[in-house]
Amino acid sequence: MNEKNFEYLKDQIKYTGFGETLENELKEKLQKEEPNFTLNHTVKYGEDTAIATLNFKKSDQSDMYFFNSYKVELQKENSKEALEQTFYINKGNNITMKEAFNLMEGRSVNKDLTNKEGELYNSWLQMDFKQNDAGGNFKLNQYHQNYGYDLEATLAKHPIKELENPKYKEDLVDSLKKGNLQSATFLKEGKEVKQYIEASPQFKTINVYDATMQRIDNRHSKEEKQSETEHASVKQGAKRQNPSADDDGPEAPKEAKRKRKSQSM
Repeated sequence: MNEKNFEYLKDQIKYTGFGETLENELKEKLQKEEPNFTLNHTVKYGEDTAIATLNFKKSDQSDMYFFNSYKVELQKENSKEALEQTFYINKGNNITMKEAFNLMEGRSVNKDLTNKEGELYNSWLQMDFKQNDAGGNFKLNQYHQNYGYDLEATLAKHPIKELENPKYKEDLVDSLKKGNLQSATFLKEGKEVKQYIEASPQFKTINVYDATMQRIDNRHSKEEKQSETEHASVKQGAKRQNPSADDDGPEAPKEAKRKRKSQSM
């Protein structure tokens, strides 16, 4: 067994989000020196179960093995069908297991990617459940830097308490970039209200959910904010600037029923 290869693969597995529990099994597989092998990893996200199959292949020219891809089978709590997607391992910034789950949940992930010329670029990724690529995977739509989505500027349009603290703001932004559905404290009529938010680069906004995970209509929020501003203007008898005016772009349509693949496929 190539010891350096083992150490490299061990770290690669760890930093792709599979932890350190596969080390012993990885070593055993490498010692067998078979042309290819797989490792399995199961994780629970709330009531959902994600099963990952990691694929490894031996080089034709040496004793080196390569971690090429991993397939995720996501079984939702109340669904008989599973959603499947294969994520490929590159030399650059790989999609982690948690990011893969977030993408399969329909959320968006921000990544530094490498183009064919080897140049780095930043982009938001979002899974398109209506389109499949040649390999049977759901297509990953990209929203590049030039698309014009500024997450921090979008967050600043909302009365979120965490934005007042630089460290909390940084943690919030980092979490949203990983595709997480993140809790946030909204200041409403002098009260703190816990809500949940996710990035929505396609519509250059954020999606907001209440404590029961019901989507809050951005359009309603805008009208409410506008009404409050007009009332304040009349009361003061002078034109006032509205620092929390919300202009998040078009309202996102209600989420369509996702196309799912059967486990038997």
